Amino acid sequence: MAKKISRTMKQKPQISVIIPTYNRGWILKEAVDSVLSQHYTDFELIVVDDGSTDNTLALLQTYKGRLKILQQENLGVSAARNLGIENSCGQYIAFLDSDDLWLPEKLSFQLEFFILHREALICQTEEMWIRNGVRVNPGKKHKKISGHIFEQSLALCLVSPSAVMVDRRLFEEIGMFDENLPACEDYDLWLRTTLKYPVFLLDKPLVIKRGGHADQLSKAPGLDKYRIASILKLLQSDRLSNSRYKKAVKMFQKKCKIYGAGCAKRGRYDEAEHYHKLAEQYI
Repeated sequence: MAKKISRTMKQKPQISVIIPTYNRGWILKEAVDSVLSQHYTDFELIVVDDGSTDNTLALLQTYKGRLKILQQENLGVSAARNLGIENSCGQYIAFLDSDDLWLPEKLSFQLEFFILHREALICQTEEMWIRNGVRVNPGKKHKKISGHIFEQSLALCLVSPSAVMVDRRLFEEIGMFDENLPACEDYDLWLRTTLKYPVFLLDKPLVIKRGGHADQLSKAPGLDKYRIASILKLLQSDRLSNSRYKKAVKMFQKKCKIYGAGCAKRGRYDEAEHYHKLAEQYI
């Protein structure tokens, strides 16, 4: 496969790699180095500094000429990724979270897939999960599947930003990350994506997904609040078929009731009542 890739490189479009980061100077270098160590080299690397106050900028400046630095005030990961997309020029776009790593063949493996499957707009690889320095196995509910995965994606996000590569035409059709969502912005985007397109899984672990640290967005409490908002946007649109609408309503009600119960348990009774009433609107 490697020989085939090298022969066809000159005909391939450029890839844009986007790393959003905020106060991750302590770990960012490893992410950047994993991109610069890719076997496929015809890419641009864009790092978007989302208003960091640590040593992030000083670190990035040591890579002079090897990457593009974009800076913005602290607007969140959605705005950071969108800024990267808007300033990118590649036909294909890949994201890497600043606490994750890629194995060296990640870009070449996915680009070869797109060359062989011109109809595809998005694919992702498998991952290896590391928690506090120890490799762990993802739970059954996190198992990735390939193809049309809208219904399965309603419960939780089954697409990892660090593992995807996207044809930029996808963003032109479905829009970009919702900057009103401080978390679960990937869940929201991939729901909109899977509503229309298949997500192809390349069954090879080429991403090291690291977790356990205190600043992980996925560890923030109350994330279902933002998943509820994402499903509500779809329910209020005219984009769902009858069968998908029913499944979306069922998941919406479930998440509203669970989140509402959590609010009540913590004494936030007005918020709990709001979500219970919201669920009842779609009975």
